Amino acid sequence: MKWLEICIHTSNEAIEPVSNILNELGTSGVVVKNSLDLLKDRKTTLGEMFELNPRDYPTEGAYIKTYIPDNIKSESTISKIRDSIIDLQQFDINIGKNEITVDAVDEEEWSTAWKKYYKPVQVSDKITIRPTWEEYKPSKEDELIIQLDPGMAFGTGTHPTTKLSLIALEQSIQTDDLIIDVGCGSGVLSIASVLLGAKQVQAYDLDDVAVNSTKINSELNHAEHKIIATKNDLLKDIHNTQADIIVSNILAEIIVKLSTDAWHNLKMGGLFITSGIIEDKKDLVMDDLLEKGFDIMKVNDMDGWVSIIAKKVRKE
Repeated sequence: MKWLEICIHTSNEAIEPVSNILNELGTSGVVVKNSLDLLKDRKTTLGEMFELNPRDYPTEGAYIKTYIPDNIKSESTISKIRDSIIDLQQFDINIGKNEITVDAVDEEEWSTAWKKYYKPVQVSDKITIRPTWEEYKPSKEDELIIQLDPGMAFGTGTHPTTKLSLIALEQSIQTDDLIIDVGCGSGVLSIASVLLGAKQVQAYDLDDVAVNSTKINSELNHAEHKIIATKNDLLKDIHNTQADIIVSNILAEIIVKLSTDAWHNLKMGGLFITSGIIEDKKDLVMDDLLEKGFDIMKVNDMDGWVSIIAKKVRKE
């Protein structure tokens, strides 16, 4: 079977939303070659892509590669990818050069080659994410291992916004907390919540692929009995759940649309953990949260991205 390799030259800011677009359109696997990876000061190789060849990377921004079958639908899929990426500009996202190249590849060539870019990644003090095909021995007694297949859906723990979300959850979750995960993606945040002691997670996503991936990955990690994954538009028509924590790793502009519903679905003193925020839009989100009745408890940052932990403090 013949396949097409699609390579998108985009900005660092657009890596996650472009990856999401590709997964939502049902492409097979996503490989990100970020120019910033060549500049990192590596104290350990754990979780990093190895054998980095500078010739494979752009001088600025990132290459995002994915694969689709070479058939009568391929031209339509490529057109949808182009249009969807251009549409990101309405959210004030810099899509960079947005150069798209397409090359034909054999199935054998791509089906397993991309796996070499993924190794176990330690994303917080306790949490390590292990691709399903990789062997890994925990380095400490209290280490929590999440098994994921990076080819299944976005949110594999390697992007700073996901790492920030996981770090915030580790800092915040108490035993038997009720968690809501808005925009659950692959389910990595939902699974981490269960491993950290949550009694139940309500996971929502508008994308059927994401909901299904959350269910599959929950089963991989024996957490399906505590995670309820449902298709939903943010928290629309979800009323007064009284969660202990709501976590959402999405765009800043979407967070401000979500914040009112998040406030209503949190118990007093509950936490709203937000990520997916670029540094330039930190104030936009913080000002909105303060206006809606939250106090800012903590702000974490990584590689130009920001995560905010806010507490519900004001009554209606």
